Amino acid sequence: MKATQPDNKGHFGKYGGMYVPETLMEPLNELTRVFKQAKKDPSFKKELRHCLREYVGRPTPLCLAERMTEELGSARIYLKREDLCHTGAHKINNAMGQILLAKRMGKKRIIAETGAGQHGVATATVCAMFGFECRIYMGRIDMERQALNVFRMRSMGAEVVPVTVGQETLKEAVNEAMRDWVTNVRTTHYIIGSALGSHPYPLMVREFQSVIGREARKQILKQEGRLPTAIVACVGGGSNAIGIFHPFIKDEGVRLIGVEAGGFGVEGNMHAARFAQDQVGILQGTKTYVLQDPDGQIALTHSISAGMDYAAIGPEHSLLRDLGRAEYPFVTDEEAVHGFDKLSQWEGVLPALESSHAVSWMIREAGTFTKDDLVILNVSGRGDKDVQQIAEWKAEQGIEHGA
Repeated sequence: MKATQPDNKGHFGKYGGMYVPETLMEPLNELTRVFKQAKKDPSFKKELRHCLREYVGRPTPLCLAERMTEELGSARIYLKREDLCHTGAHKINNAMGQILLAKRMGKKRIIAETGAGQHGVATATVCAMFGFECRIYMGRIDMERQALNVFRMRSMGAEVVPVTVGQETLKEAVNEAMRDWVTNVRTTHYIIGSALGSHPYPLMVREFQSVIGREARKQILKQEGRLPTAIVACVGGGSNAIGIFHPFIKDEGVRLIGVEAGGFGVEGNMHAARFAQDQVGILQGTKTYVLQDPDGQIALTHSISAGMDYAAIGPEHSLLRDLGRAEYPFVTDEEAVHGFDKLSQWEGVLPALESSHAVSWMIREAGTFTKDDLVILNVSGRGDKDVQQIAEWKAEQGIEHGA
């Protein structure tokens, strides 16, 4: 299978595209031109490599999870440690690439949206590094769930704006960021945090995050002498997953497994498993699989993870799913907390609640693998930001912590 590439209008098959107001067409076209030029510019690539190496801390390790492998008694499991990036998650890879593009375009002001706060922290970090004005839009509920990350953003000089409409979570934060961008396109660059939105963002974010998969490919070949049987990653919007999947897409013997948020279960409406509903729509600039009500309105979503409760999924994931190249199961809130506990206890690694969905799937499906199999599990972020929320959830459930 060929690697998936969008056409000139950003369509991954029938997905993607540029569904935006006329006001945004020129800034998006400018961004597309600058991005294409930067990809071919040795000086841009050299500066990005330098920043990722000296500031972000790349390459991140690929570590054998010895105790997890032993406890599950199936495949040899490797952890791709994106939690060890500066700021604690993969989000900094994309933020660093986009701030360098903003610098090339002569923009002085940056806006962003954030759900779990990790993209907001990454954006605030690169803005502080390069001296940009920074405004982050974040749903009020997410600000309460992720108070630590709000403090981190503000500590680095970012203005964090609470969004108090709708569900007061990520979708509404994106809406507010886009309203800001429409008003301030001449001075402002919008750093979108996931492989979502209008072209060129899904392509651009994938390219900046593919460093994860390129490293993992080299590392597993060096350590094991062969490619993995499967790669497992959580999927909210889908940036960490597409980043690690993309360099393996042509390798049809490698299963690609993106784990969605099942919330309270897909039988009701309290989840964010887009493929479980199986409906295509248009949301915030792109055509993709979207959770909708019977009238075609964007449905309410739920996940214990603030970074997983978005109503849509990146368009390239939609194409991979239709092609049968990637699988997209889901994990419930309860299972995700179980995954958090087990990786913490087995490996001394506290995964973000987002990453815990991937961990939980691996635990649940361990029996489908053999000891000859190799699995790479992408730990997309660290769980410091989630410990208070998990403690409160356990208290509500009457679960003794550490049991």
